[in-house]
Amino acid sequence: MKRIAQFFKVSRELFLAAVKEEFPQYTKEDILNMYEALELPKRATRGSAGYDFHAPFAFALAPGETIRIPTGVRVRMDEDWVLKLYPRSGLGFKYRLQMNNTVGIIDSDYYHSDNEGHIFVRLTNDSNEGKTLKVDQGAGIVQGIFLEYGITVDDEADGVRNGGFGSTGA
Repeated sequence: MKRIAQFFKVSRELFLAAVKEEFPQYTKEDILNMYEALELPKRATRGSAGYDFHAPFAFALAPGETIRIPTGVRVRMDEDWVLKLYPRSGLGFKYRLQMNNTVGIIDSDYYHSDNEGHIFVRLTNDSNEGKTLKVDQGAGIVQGIFLEYGITVDDEADGVRNGGFGSTGA
């Protein structure tokens, strides 16, 4: 196996601001307790390809509801690698849990953005069976898989990223 990446927490200040913006019902103390309890993504077994990302707080999603979750996690990885995020298989199977952008793409240069490369996930319960998804704090919600990629022989990209969703102007 190639060892090409390492997960880190974002700063306390950045996590505090991100959670407060999305979930104003939480106090500063609540959010700092969440931060201390954050678990970095890890594989469940030696043969697992995916690194499980964990919910920083408990939540419930009724059918049709969407939530945007600041994970508190960033990743430094070698150039020419990408981290792809997918819903955990069991949640997709049981609840049709879906990521709103279908697959999250975390590029290697995202780590150096002003937002520290903070990884967010937006999830929707697309259940057509009326099932409400209940997730405990610390439960796995999405999984990330590292993949190596190539570029075309005539590629001349020289832009510099500073941000996430849509930050490259595309």
